[in-house]
Amino acid sequence: MPTPRLLECVPNFSEGRDLAKIALITAEIETVEGVQLLNVDPGRATNRTVVTLVGEPEAVVEAAFRAIRKAAEIIDMRHHTGEHPRMGATDVCPLVPISGIPMEEAARFARQLGERVGRELGISGYFYEEAATRPERRNLSHIRAGEYEGMEAKMRLPEWAPDFGPATFNAGAGATVIGARDFLVAYNINLNTTSTRRANAIAFDLRESGRSTKNPDGTTTTQPGLLKSVKGIGWYIEEYGIAQVSLNLTNIRDTPVHVAFDTAVKAADARGIRVTGSELVGLVPLNALLDAGRYFLEKQQRSVGVSEAELVKIAVRSLGLDELAPFDPQERVIEYKLRQNDTAATRLVSMSLTALADETASESPAPGGGSIAAAVGALGAALGTMVANLSAHKRGWDDRWAFFSDHAAHGQRRKDALLALVDADTAAFNRIMAGFGLPNKTDGEKAARKAAIQEATKGAIETPLRVMEESLASFDVIEAMVEHGQPSSVTDAGVGAACARTAVLGAALNVQVNVADLEDAAFKADALARAARMLAEAEEREKAVLAKVRAKLGV
Repeated sequence: MPTPRLLECVPNFSEGRDLAKIALITAEIETVEGVQLLNVDPGRATNRTVVTLVGEPEAVVEAAFRAIRKAAEIIDMRHHTGEHPRMGATDVCPLVPISGIPMEEAARFARQLGERVGRELGISGYFYEEAATRPERRNLSHIRAGEYEGMEAKMRLPEWAPDFGPATFNAGAGATVIGARDFLVAYNINLNTTSTRRANAIAFDLRESGRSTKNPDGTTTTQPGLLKSVKGIGWYIEEYGIAQVSLNLTNIRDTPVHVAFDTAVKAADARGIRVTGSELVGLVPLNALLDAGRYFLEKQQRSVGVSEAELVKIAVRSLGLDELAPFDPQERVIEYKLRQNDTAATRLVSMSLTALADETASESPAPGGGSIAAAVGALGAALGTMVANLSAHKRGWDDRWAFFSDHAAHGQRRKDALLALVDADTAAFNRIMAGFGLPNKTDGEKAARKAAIQEATKGAIETPLRVMEESLASFDVIEAMVEHGQPSSVTDAGVGAACARTAVLGAALNVQVNVADLEDAAFKADALARAARMLAEAEEREKAVLAKVRAKLGV
């Protein structure tokens, strides 16, 4: 299937206190078909709201324009105050490519949006990051320096002539910065102090640009900060009665969330200050929390091969993300928000065991053997993973925890992949049925229908082949646990092997039945050969595992 073209937009509006005004802005976004409003995050002390929307690029750009227009109508910057730096009613409006869109195209959409804002709304502004028109305008903080109060005079300078809109300053709406960038994580770290000066000092310790000091001879010395791709300031939040270090993590590959947190803990401690927790502004990628969960487990020398939900829970607790307000991953993780609007992708695996069994036993042809093979394979991988986790925590085996942790993590990946294939197999069957439902009267319709059925059939063959591959790979964990794992759990690993072999056999049957209707002889021969090879290997591996289990049992 083609990769969906998804563009994210994260506009920041200079209103965080009047919820009615915020609702008017977000209502404009929701008038655009094909756009999902994922998150609205108002801040009272900052008097700023961060909104996250995603969808097809053209729809996202239209929704952003309508939101900017409404913000200009209802926010008067002449009366605005707040802790966060700002320069306009819509202060900044970045476009972030999520999938199917290169950064260069996102930058073109940003420039189109800016030109329309200037032409139709009479709002001036600048392009930044990947949409910047010159190098010195890439950095948002350089553009925003002087903030709203200094922007009118700044725009009169030749070097700061606006990229779009009139040369005269719009006093009511202020100025707007529009651009294209990678995913940015806005992250605030809570301190047990009310001192903005001390919070700023910690921010200068952390941020990549560090701090500058004047020498007696008039020269300036710059001391770089500790964290790459990080911007930061300190501020006092009256709403919470604490100071925070406010960070923008502009590349979480360079500085992940957990690294920023732990580095802040050390920097604060060196200044006699304690980090009490943190907060994420807007949405966060799932991997940021999964990586954090693994990081904190490894620090404790505990197995990282736990479920996704457990990793997220450990990350939330370890980072103190729920100190100031409840943190609901279903509302704050971008993948989870997108998943809420695609229930078909997880319909079966979201069922209880009883409901899945009842659905399978019903008169509906799906879920069928392919989905159940994937489910059995997932249980086999889960059993091997369970033995690995039990062994990692066994008393007296502390020096071996990393070995078992690695195997548990491998087992979790196989389990998760197989769970996804439970619904994928049913979806593949449904695509074949949809092909049969296409018009079949004219020669053109017959040809299109036949091509669609053949293409869908290939998908219905590839899916069980993937079930076979993942189930076969789970033997690596199962065999290792029979050999090295906790002796009292050896039979659990044996059952896991039986499940894995059953899954491979069941998926092989699905391959064999689906190739019968395939006209592509080369594809058919390759699929049958792959299936036969994997089935033979699974049968041999199960036989070897069960022999070792029986030997350990002495039977």
